[in-house]
Amino acid sequence: MNLRSKLAIAFAGVGAAAAILVGVFSYQAASQRIDAELDRSLLTTSAEVAAGATQVLAPSPVTRGPDDDDHDEAQPMVAQSITPDGTARSLGGRPVHLPVDDADRALAATGSLGDHRYWNLTAGRDDYRVITVALGPGRGAVQLGIDVDESRHVLSALAARITGVSALVLVVAALAGWLLARQITRRLVRLTDVTEQVSDGRLDDVTVPTGGGDEVGRLATSFDRMLGRLADARDDQERLVQDAAHELRTPLTSLRTNASVLRRFAELSPQARERLLDDVDGEARELTHLIDELVELATHRYEAEEPTTVALREIVERAADRVRRRSGRAITVAADATTLSGQAKALERAVANLLENAVKFAPDGPIEAEVRDGRVQVLDRGPGIGEADTARVFDRFHRADGARGLPGSGLGLAIVREIALAHGGAVFAEPRPGGGSAVGFTVGADVLLPSSHPDHVGG
Repeated sequence: MNLRSKLAIAFAGVGAAAAILVGVFSYQAASQRIDAELDRSLLTTSAEVAAGATQVLAPSPVTRGPDDDDHDEAQPMVAQSITPDGTARSLGGRPVHLPVDDADRALAATGSLGDHRYWNLTAGRDDYRVITVALGPGRGAVQLGIDVDESRHVLSALAARITGVSALVLVVAALAGWLLARQITRRLVRLTDVTEQVSDGRLDDVTVPTGGGDEVGRLATSFDRMLGRLADARDDQERLVQDAAHELRTPLTSLRTNASVLRRFAELSPQARERLLDDVDGEARELTHLIDELVELATHRYEAEEPTTVALREIVERAADRVRRRSGRAITVAADATTLSGQAKALERAVANLLENAVKFAPDGPIEAEVRDGRVQVLDRGPGIGEADTARVFDRFHRADGARGLPGSGLGLAIVREIALAHGGAVFAEPRPGGGSAVGFTVGADVLLPSSHPDHVGG
């Protein structure tokens, strides 16, 4: 059963339940009102009969049906008096005998003026409502009964009408529920069609029906954004695979060439052997480094690290120490007391990539690392970054024309960008006055914490 049918049935059920409850309460209220009117009429009429006004018991013209008895329909009441000793005497009305029990005799013998009791009687095929009213101690009582069949007919007609109205409400509620469910589920049906297309692998030619400020509209908008991100992720994945295949091809080709030369290893001179082994070792290390960075970019391993309170000065100093040991270059650190809630290992990796990039492209001259108000930058006095490469320097596998012959995967700065974005920041690369470049990243203001360390300069 689809959602539209379920909603229609739910609307019909609610409408029917409401109609039934209203009908039951209406019937009960009408029944109680009619019974109260009957009792009030009996009490008033019994007082008139006790006062001698027996003309109220005379027949009255009514509309009779073909199966109705004349005397039954002409006069619905019957009255009799009860003496103190319990003897009953007819006062008029229908020729029906009203039984006298002990309670009636007690009212006739000792009841105070106005004391009364109601009770029900079935005589033949007629039902009566009976009242016994005491006339005072030792003065007897008056007993009056009225046929309630007409009231029952009225209540039966009311019940039939309520049943018909309830059935009509049920039909109307079901129809309204179906129409409303159709209106509500129309966009859901279209959205379901879209999800089925996506599940079949289609992303490019899928149009999500957005619009509306209700929950369905918000769902469609969120789904549209999700599809956009999925399409972007798929495109990024395809580009990553294509670029990785291109970059892996170079070291693999070199390794194959060296492997062919190794077949004639015994024929090579000691110097040639040494160069060959160095080439193989270098290509293997370069290939390993490339694979590690590819895995890191593809899996976002740094995102699994739990954020902690991080002092950027300490991060930069650790990264600078590591790069100093690897390269033997002098690196100066100038840092303020910036602290943030972030991923320490990822940030250290980003700073190390910036420093290694500077070491590679600026073989001579000083290298400086600075931290100011959540901005981390590495400055060098190398050849700088060309204007055409500034906008693409953080792209995956991008290599400037002057860097084609240098080692590296072209992924280091791309990893810096991913880590900066994960911390709500951005990356930048700009020429440095006097020559060289300034490359770095910022972190978002929402992750920055109040400073707790004094400014520090190290080298």
